[in-house]
Amino acid sequence: TSHSEGMPGINCTQATEFSLAGFTEDTATQVTLFLLLLLTYLVTILGNLGMITLIRASALLHSPMYYFLGNLAFVNLCTSTIITPRVLAGALLGKKGITYAGCMAQIFSFGLFLVTECFLLAAMAYDRYVAICHPLLYPLAMSPECCSRLVAGSYLLGLTNGMGQALGMSSLFFCSSSAIDLFFCDISVLISLSSSDTTLSLVILRTSSSLLGVPSLLVVLVSYVAIISTILSISSAEGKRKALSTCASHLAALSTFYGPLIFMYLIPRSDTSRAGDKWAAVLYTVVTPMLNPWIYSLRNREVKEAWRRLRKIK
Repeated sequence: TSHSEGMPGINCTQATEFSLAGFTEDTATQVTLFLLLLLTYLVTILGNLGMITLIRASALLHSPMYYFLGNLAFVNLCTSTIITPRVLAGALLGKKGITYAGCMAQIFSFGLFLVTECFLLAAMAYDRYVAICHPLLYPLAMSPECCSRLVAGSYLLGLTNGMGQALGMSSLFFCSSSAIDLFFCDISVLISLSSSDTTLSLVILRTSSSLLGVPSLLVVLVSYVAIISTILSISSAEGKRKALSTCASHLAALSTFYGPLIFMYLIPRSDTSRAGDKWAAVLYTVVTPMLNPWIYSLRNREVKEAWRRLRKIK
């Protein structure tokens, strides 16, 4: 809870370090979690780096969809690297502290890549919309210049969000005993911990999630409403199946990304019912970046074919 006293009390010194709560105090469970997280992180790095390399190396995959996918893989690598190594070090060495500067850096970079991913997923939904609803316009609408602009715009909006969140954090004051009940620095948790007036930070947080999160989600929803109505108007069952299969991977990626995010940030809850937050956060910070490359490669004939051709060359 925040006390609206513009200045912190006399007996309160600004925290230079925060303590991040782990998942459990039990040593055996901690070891199991460490190994699971380490495995997940290694799979994330391998999967996403593999995807980026394959897309660059294979002429088969030089299309808008894979251009977006390569950027998504890069963003997933960054999101995972901002958080997981720190959690691993904490579990292994029992170090729970994170400096104020470290926390600021985490909030800025996580805010940047989270919103970048929102807009990349929206760009991919738009790409599927043009491909299915306006195939004749596709080469024009998804020209290399247009794709570059969509990707650059995604990173720019992500940067805006990162800066906004860091700004919101910089106006907060924390008393020295600042324990964060999460495994990384999350702005919404920090706002509830602050001992200063949190109005500005809350306004920044709500504004950025409304101005950045909502439009990207709307693009996805509108694109899919149009896609589904087009698919339903296709007369042949084979045509329907083909059109749906080009969207299946993207829909799977969308649900693993937006599901936990909506649970974490958009569903109102009392402070006592935040127990599920940790696991929702694990989903979108650790699990989703690992799943994305596999979601796209396992169901995708083009990706499998590109792998086969590369192996033949070698």
